[in-house]
Amino acid sequence: MQKKNQTVHLLLLDSSQNDAEKVVSLMRNAGKATRAHRVTSLEDLDESLAEQVWDLFISRESDGEVTYAACLEQIKQQEKDIPFIVLLENFDEETAIGALKQGARDVLPADSLSRLMLAVKRELGDLEERRKRRNMEVYLREAEKRCNILLESSMDAIAYINEGMHVFSNKAYLDLFGYEDIDDLMCIPVMDTVAGNSKEKFKSFMKRMNEGSSSGNELTCTIQKEDGTETDVVISFSQATYDGEACTQLIVRPEVDSELEEKLRKFSSEDLLTGLYNKIHFMEHLDNIVEKALNREVQANLLYLELDDFSNARAEYGIAGADTILADVASMLRKVCPEDYAIARLGDETFGIISMMSDTKAAEKFAKDLCHQIAENLFEVGDKTAQITASIGIARINENAPAANDLMTRAHRACSHVNTLKGSEKGNGVYVYNTVDFEGDASSEDLMATLQTALDNNRFKLLFQPIIGLRGEGEEHYEAFLRMINEKQEEISPSKFLPIDSSAELSTKLDRWVILQNIKSLSSHRSKGHDSRLFLNITPHTIVDKSFVEWLGVALKAAKLPGNSLIFQIKESDGIEYLKQAKEFTEGLQKLGCKISINQFGCALNPFNTFKHINADYVKLDGSYTEEIQKDEKARAHVKEIIQRLQEAEKLTIVPFVENASVLSTLWQAGVNYIQGYYLQEPTTEMNYDFSEGE
Repeated sequence: MQKKNQTVHLLLLDSSQNDAEKVVSLMRNAGKATRAHRVTSLEDLDESLAEQVWDLFISRESDGEVTYAACLEQIKQQEKDIPFIVLLENFDEETAIGALKQGARDVLPADSLSRLMLAVKRELGDLEERRKRRNMEVYLREAEKRCNILLESSMDAIAYINEGMHVFSNKAYLDLFGYEDIDDLMCIPVMDTVAGNSKEKFKSFMKRMNEGSSSGNELTCTIQKEDGTETDVVISFSQATYDGEACTQLIVRPEVDSELEEKLRKFSSEDLLTGLYNKIHFMEHLDNIVEKALNREVQANLLYLELDDFSNARAEYGIAGADTILADVASMLRKVCPEDYAIARLGDETFGIISMMSDTKAAEKFAKDLCHQIAENLFEVGDKTAQITASIGIARINENAPAANDLMTRAHRACSHVNTLKGSEKGNGVYVYNTVDFEGDASSEDLMATLQTALDNNRFKLLFQPIIGLRGEGEEHYEAFLRMINEKQEEISPSKFLPIDSSAELSTKLDRWVILQNIKSLSSHRSKGHDSRLFLNITPHTIVDKSFVEWLGVALKAAKLPGNSLIFQIKESDGIEYLKQAKEFTEGLQKLGCKISINQFGCALNPFNTFKHINADYVKLDGSYTEEIQKDEKARAHVKEIIQRLQEAEKLTIVPFVENASVLSTLWQAGVNYIQGYYLQEPTTEMNYDFSEGE
């Protein structure tokens, strides 16, 4: 399944069409699929707000009838949550403060495009969080309803008390104490339900619990029912809220054999091999620690420990020998970890530790010492001696910590990151999770160095995906894709390894390498009797490279390949940004007989304006349309309208990302010429699709 980029629905207020297009192009180059609309009047804005949900509004300062202030006021009146960014041609503090007071989320100089993209990223992130919060509030209300139903139907006797008085009890609780109605219990302090010989014990326990000094959350005592009879029970206490008020939850159960209960509890929470906590119990404990951290009661650190290359130890010493090593590691962890640390075996060779140190640097030192001890230890396996090492990832548990499962993911990713550290090729190291390291924000210099190394060592692979005709065209088309192979033999797509600000020299060098390899592959393929054509994607640096067309002519002649076998694909945003150069570039290609395709079409403010300058043969719609037409009738109508206009302009249309059969009828009815996607075939190393299947 291909990953789809979330479409950003953008409103623009700008007196200049060209400046507005630059903003859209900037968004696209930053990797954000953008559907933009340029506001021309307050009535237009009103209609746009009524039609759909918008994610962002970017406005330039305007002295005309439609000002950013008027737009802000209209959005405010309609109670729309749309982040609003104002761009000022002549930036001054007074105007900026005025715009912020009116409700703008940020005010920037109009020429500060780098700052604009940082602000866009921040505002879209904040908007997503606000939407998530609103969804969570809905889920919370639904959860509260379900909780009330569960409470009422529970076989356990459950009550909530506030300041010593009952505020809620379920039917099982009323039945246990012999009351008919909750109103009868509301007037009775909880102490009045405790038998005389247990009152001091109960009072002392509650005091310790409120002070946070209680060693447990259960109390064995005797209760007194409404008719005066007494019963021995075990009461479980926990902090809770009821109707927004902090209170204490009581779960009252008849007393059972404590020894048997302890054995059952131990059995359900322990890992049988090591005697440590099992994963289920550990995650429950981690969840509690995270909750306390969110309430600013504690700060801690989660350690994820993985034994390095343990599969080799298992192969050498057998399962029994490996189990002996795991048990010894568990014993070592028990010895070095303080009593307030929770330790668990999470998987075959992975362990989790909750360090109650609030200082992450101290936890990191503890982890490094632990790695050293494991590496220095000699593990006895029968008559053999084994040596192993471990990698440890650390995730902070503080007031900003995510849910327990996400926190575990952070620690796991930090542990995996150890192998990428210098001098830690085989692990035996510690790494503290840092969000920045996992956002793909490596420096441009590092990325370019990686790219040059891959070129020098021939670590690139070509893949081909068929483009299938829907209307019996009978032609064989493929799109060529490039993948870089990293040190772990994983395939990396260009969006990951080729930065937007890559050097022109290296980008054009890579483009030429890719095109030359594709020409060789296509020439070989056509020599076997195939009449295939290739779609080739190019970077904007090649569009402005005046020597490229001449170089291509030589390459085609050397390969004895006709020019019309190659279709050069230009991104819509690149065509708009480099309009003059793109016009010259495409005219030069067409003199060689090559065809032209516009890719990611339909996201510009006026996409059809491009054809006034670039005579494209094919047009591939932006992939976001494919997803939208499966959900929205308006989107389907919009796509049909686009296809109709393209047909009138005599353009052959392609729809990508077709991943199921349900969308085919819509595309057929719309008049689409070609489709492409994983439903037909994923990209492969060979041009091996059987085009006769669709005939």
